[in-house]
Amino acid sequence: MTSSVVRTPRVLLPQASVDHHRWAVIACDQFTSQPDYWAEVEKVVGDAPSTLRMVFPELHLGAPDVAERVADCQATMRSYLDEGLLEPHEAIVYVERGVSGGTQRGLVVELDLEAYDFSPTATSAVRSTEGTVLDRLPPRMAVRRDAPLELPHILVLYDDPDGSVLAPVLAVRDDLEVAYDVDLMLGSGHLTGRLVRDPGVQQAVFAALDALVEPDSYSARYGLPAEHPLQFAMGDGNHSLATAKSTWEELKAAGAASDHPARWALVELVNLHDPSLSFEPIHRVLFDGASVVEDLVAALGATIRPADSTDDVLAAVASADGVQRFGIVTASGLTIAEIPDPTHQLAVGTLQAYLDAWLAERPDVEIDYVHGDDVTVELGRRPGNVGFLVPGIGKDAFFRSIAVDGPLPRKTFSLGHARDKRFYMEARAIR
Repeated sequence: MTSSVVRTPRVLLPQASVDHHRWAVIACDQFTSQPDYWAEVEKVVGDAPSTLRMVFPELHLGAPDVAERVADCQATMRSYLDEGLLEPHEAIVYVERGVSGGTQRGLVVELDLEAYDFSPTATSAVRSTEGTVLDRLPPRMAVRRDAPLELPHILVLYDDPDGSVLAPVLAVRDDLEVAYDVDLMLGSGHLTGRLVRDPGVQQAVFAALDALVEPDSYSARYGLPAEHPLQFAMGDGNHSLATAKSTWEELKAAGAASDHPARWALVELVNLHDPSLSFEPIHRVLFDGASVVEDLVAALGATIRPADSTDDVLAAVASADGVQRFGIVTASGLTIAEIPDPTHQLAVGTLQAYLDAWLAERPDVEIDYVHGDDVTVELGRRPGNVGFLVPGIGKDAFFRSIAVDGPLPRKTFSLGHARDKRFYMEARAIR
């Protein structure tokens, strides 16, 4: 079963004899500065079959034996296939994953890479939500290029406030075959996957996804033309999907047929409005850049008013009255900036565009991207520093912002905590 962009996958899952607790490991781009985490993973896995042996933790990107590690990943994939450790299932996988914000629900499907464009000016059905750093693709492509399998940690968002897409699955949830049900290692919660095999349920899911971008409703929801609707936006794993796209483009150039399995990528679809998803703001601090305030006010025509407390600032920037605001923290205290003529759909976009230009002319000023209001205020109050408290992204504005402005400024939001990231469980043949 298919929609215009996604289709029912042929997933490969470990057979029943495999220990799923040791099989599933976290996304390879997590804990890249924490070797102790990955050392613990090694201890847990031991010599058991595991996705750890088929992925390349990016902690090791600078290691001298990268080529050997990549070759070992690909050899393990072939070995697991030869040993029959992976069993095929023609089904959507309905996933329930325990995360910090509750239970996250998703659907594992195949996504057509022909419908994805990670360029800043993309008008495709599937788009990036952040800028793609091209230098990060070659090492990932080296892993994928000769690999017989892919393992996804990609989360793709769709905008469904009414929950229409999951409704047909939830109606039969208790009757679905359980494919895995496991406590994840090292405090990352619980993971359950159920197989949606019924063609009628599959088609109902895909019909609901396509209805989200039906021209009249799309235009009414976003106030935008419907010629190039945005159906899916990246949540996590943007560079991994960009790697799949770039590898597919290589294969096409070499003459691969249009039905080649590498044209598709295995992803998990998650509703933007899932209650477990929270967009945590990432604030900014400039070190020895206090002069930015006067320059910014003049350039953006901002109005500044004092604030009594951090709570006052956060309440003001979170206001839904349509005025863009952000907080400014200096040694002199807290203020709130209002922007009368913003350059972007989101306040963080207006601010970051100005900071990028301002910093380009002042290489001696450093910027850091900070999680946490208190840390931003503490750093911003130090003499010579400036902290900027930006609002979180409202879910109702998320898709429209990407459709109008393109990928969001870097470090715009954090989607959950590190231990909440997707674990590898499913695989799919790409050869």
